[in-house]
Amino acid sequence: MQLVNERPENVAGRLEKEIRVYDLLDSLGVEYQRIDHEAAMTMEACEEIDRMLEATICKNLFLCNRQETEFYLLMIPGDKSFKTKYLSAQIGSSRLSFAKPGYMERYLDITPGAVSVMGLMNDKEKKVQLLIDEDVLKGEFIGCHPCINTSSLKIRTEDMMEKVIPAMDYEPKMVTL
Repeated sequence: MQLVNERPENVAGRLEKEIRVYDLLDSLGVEYQRIDHEAAMTMEACEEIDRMLEATICKNLFLCNRQETEFYLLMIPGDKSFKTKYLSAQIGSSRLSFAKPGYMERYLDITPGAVSVMGLMNDKEKKVQLLIDEDVLKGEFIGCHPCINTSSLKIRTEDMMEKVIPAMDYEPKMVTL
Protein backbone atom coordinates (compact mmCIF):
# COMPACT_ATOMS: atom_id res chain seq x y z
CA MET A 1 0.00 0.00 0.00
CA GLN A 2 1.24 3.41 -0.94
CA LEU A 3 -0.20 6.87 -0.35
CA VAL A 4 -0.32 8.88 -3.60
CA ASN A 5 -1.33 12.46 -4.32
CA GLU A 6 -3.58 11.96 -7.31
CA ARG A 7 -6.22 9.96 -9.06
CA PRO A 8 -5.17 6.66 -10.61
CA GLU A 9 -3.24 7.10 -13.85
CA ASN A 10 -4.71 3.94 -15.30
CA VAL A 11 -8.47 3.71 -14.76
CA ALA A 12 -8.88 0.35 -16.52
CA GLY A 13 -10.87 -1.95 -14.29
CA ARG A 14 -12.06 0.86 -12.02
CA LEU A 15 -15.77 1.48 -11.62
CA GLU A 16 -17.39 4.57 -13.11
CA LYS A 17 -18.70 5.65 -9.70
CA GLU A 18 -15.12 5.77 -8.38
CA ILE A 19 -13.94 7.84 -11.35
CA ARG A 20 -16.85 10.26 -10.79
CA VAL A 21 -15.51 10.93 -7.28
CA TYR A 22 -12.07 11.87 -8.64
CA ASP A 23 -13.72 14.01 -11.34
CA LEU A 24 -15.72 15.90 -8.70
CA LEU A 25 -12.74 16.48 -6.42
CA ASP A 26 -10.55 17.59 -9.32
CA SER A 27 -13.25 19.95 -10.67
CA LEU A 28 -13.45 21.60 -7.23
CA GLY A 29 -9.69 21.96 -6.94
CA VAL A 30 -9.71 19.79 -3.81
CA GLU A 31 -6.37 18.21 -3.00
CA TYR A 32 -6.53 14.63 -1.78
CA GLN A 33 -4.35 11.63 -1.18
CA ARG A 34 -5.36 8.12 -2.17
CA ILE A 35 -4.37 4.65 -1.11
CA ASP A 36 -5.39 1.44 -2.88
CA HIS A 37 -5.83 -1.67 -0.74
CA GLU A 38 -7.64 -4.96 -0.36
CA ALA A 39 -11.39 -4.71 0.18
CA ALA A 40 -12.02 -3.22 3.62
CA MET A 41 -15.44 -4.41 4.80
CA THR A 42 -15.12 -3.54 8.51
CA MET A 43 -13.58 -0.89 10.73
CA GLU A 44 -11.11 -3.52 11.98
CA ALA A 45 -9.91 -4.14 8.44
CA CYS A 46 -9.25 -0.41 8.11
CA GLU A 47 -6.74 -0.16 10.98
CA GLU A 48 -3.57 -0.31 8.87
CA ILE A 49 -5.14 2.00 6.28
CA ASP A 50 -6.03 4.43 9.08
CA ARG A 51 -2.42 4.57 10.25
CA MET A 52 -1.20 5.36 6.74
CA LEU A 53 -3.83 8.03 6.07
CA GLU A 54 -3.42 9.82 9.42
CA ALA A 55 -6.97 11.12 9.16
CA THR A 56 -10.24 10.91 11.08
CA ILE A 57 -11.62 7.70 9.69
CA CYS A 58 -15.38 7.79 9.77
CA LYS A 59 -17.89 5.10 10.37
CA ASN A 60 -20.54 5.84 7.81
CA LEU A 61 -23.89 4.40 8.81
CA PHE A 62 -26.83 4.28 6.42
CA LEU A 63 -29.99 4.48 8.51
CA CYS A 64 -33.73 4.80 8.03
CA ASN A 65 -36.89 5.25 10.04
CA ARG A 66 -39.25 2.34 10.69
CA GLN A 67 -41.44 3.20 7.70
CA GLU A 68 -38.39 3.32 5.39
CA THR A 69 -39.41 6.78 4.19
CA GLU A 70 -36.60 8.84 5.74
CA PHE A 71 -32.95 7.97 5.11
CA TYR A 72 -29.82 9.22 6.86
CA LEU A 73 -26.09 8.96 6.30
CA LEU A 74 -24.36 9.34 9.65
CA MET A 75 -20.66 10.14 9.85
CA ILE A 76 -19.08 9.40 13.23
CA PRO A 77 -15.46 8.77 14.23
CA GLY A 78 -14.54 5.13 13.73
CA ASP A 79 -13.75 4.61 17.40
CA LYS A 80 -17.01 6.09 18.70
CA SER A 81 -19.94 3.91 19.69
CA PHE A 82 -23.39 4.54 18.28
CA LYS A 83 -26.68 4.34 20.16
CA THR A 84 -29.83 5.04 18.18
CA LYS A 85 -31.74 6.60 21.09
CA TYR A 86 -29.30 9.55 21.32
CA LEU A 87 -29.50 10.22 17.60
CA SER A 88 -33.27 9.71 17.40
CA ALA A 89 -33.86 12.43 19.97
CA GLN A 90 -31.70 14.93 18.06
CA ILE A 91 -33.28 14.40 14.65
CA GLY A 92 -36.87 13.76 15.74
CA SER A 93 -37.09 10.30 14.23
CA SER A 94 -37.82 7.31 16.39
CA ARG A 95 -37.11 3.70 15.64
CA LEU A 96 -33.98 4.19 13.56
CA SER A 97 -32.40 1.10 12.08
CA PHE A 98 -29.89 0.18 9.43
CA ALA A 99 -31.38 0.66 5.98
CA LYS A 100 -31.54 -2.24 3.56
CA PRO A 101 -28.70 -2.52 1.04
CA GLY A 102 -31.15 -2.00 -1.82
CA TYR A 103 -31.84 1.55 -0.66
CA MET A 104 -28.12 2.21 -0.35
CA GLU A 105 -27.59 1.13 -3.93
CA ARG A 106 -30.66 2.98 -5.19
CA TYR A 107 -29.90 6.36 -3.61
CA LEU A 108 -26.11 6.39 -3.18
CA ASP A 109 -24.90 3.88 -5.81
CA ILE A 110 -22.79 2.14 -3.17
CA THR A 111 -22.82 -1.27 -1.54
CA PRO A 112 -22.30 -2.37 2.07
CA GLY A 113 -18.69 -1.97 3.11
CA ALA A 114 -18.20 1.03 0.81
CA VAL A 115 -20.55 3.52 2.48
CA SER A 116 -19.10 7.00 2.10
CA VAL A 117 -20.08 10.63 2.21
CA MET A 118 -18.99 10.71 -1.44
CA GLY A 119 -22.02 8.57 -2.31
CA LEU A 120 -24.21 11.63 -1.78
CA MET A 121 -23.09 12.87 -5.20
CA ASN A 122 -25.25 10.06 -6.62
CA ASP A 123 -28.40 10.97 -4.66
CA LYS A 124 -30.20 12.83 -7.44
CA GLU A 125 -33.53 12.70 -5.56
CA LYS A 126 -31.99 14.12 -2.36
CA LYS A 127 -33.61 11.35 -0.32
CA VAL A 128 -30.74 11.02 2.16
CA GLN A 129 -30.06 13.51 4.94
CA LEU A 130 -26.42 13.93 5.97
CA LEU A 131 -25.75 13.80 9.72
CA ILE A 132 -22.26 14.53 11.05
CA ASP A 133 -21.13 13.96 14.61
CA GLU A 134 -19.34 17.07 15.83
CA ASP A 135 -16.20 15.05 16.68
CA VAL A 136 -15.64 14.32 12.97
CA LEU A 137 -14.76 17.99 12.50
CA LYS A 138 -12.02 18.02 15.15
CA GLY A 139 -9.40 16.43 12.93
CA GLU A 140 -7.53 18.20 10.12
CA PHE A 141 -8.33 15.42 7.66
CA ILE A 142 -11.23 13.09 6.94
CA GLY A 143 -10.74 9.64 5.48
CA CYS A 144 -13.41 8.13 3.24
CA HIS A 145 -13.93 5.69 0.40
CA PRO A 146 -14.44 6.90 -3.20
CA CYS A 147 -17.70 4.87 -3.39
CA ILE A 148 -15.75 1.59 -3.41
CA ASN A 149 -13.96 -0.21 -0.58
CA THR A 150 -10.67 -0.95 -2.34
CA SER A 151 -9.40 2.63 -2.11
CA SER A 152 -9.45 5.27 0.59
CA LEU A 153 -9.05 9.02 0.38
CA LYS A 154 -7.58 11.64 2.71
CA ILE A 155 -9.27 15.02 2.33
CA ARG A 156 -8.90 18.19 4.41
CA THR A 157 -11.88 18.49 6.74
CA GLU A 158 -12.21 22.14 5.73
CA ASP A 159 -12.39 21.21 2.03
CA MET A 160 -14.96 18.50 2.74
CA MET A 161 -17.19 20.90 4.66
CA GLU A 162 -16.71 24.06 2.56
CA LYS A 163 -16.31 22.67 -0.97
CA VAL A 164 -17.26 19.01 -1.43
CA ILE A 165 -20.48 18.75 0.58
CA PRO A 166 -21.88 22.07 -0.74
CA ALA A 167 -20.99 21.03 -4.32
CA MET A 168 -23.13 17.93 -3.81
CA ASP A 169 -25.94 20.31 -2.75
CA TYR A 170 -26.09 19.12 0.85
CA GLU A 171 -26.29 20.96 4.13
CA PRO A 172 -25.35 18.58 6.93
CA LYS A 173 -27.09 18.47 10.26
CA MET A 174 -24.59 18.42 13.12
CA VAL A 175 -25.26 15.96 15.93
CA THR A 176 -23.60 15.07 19.22
CA LEU A 177 -23.28 11.38 20.06
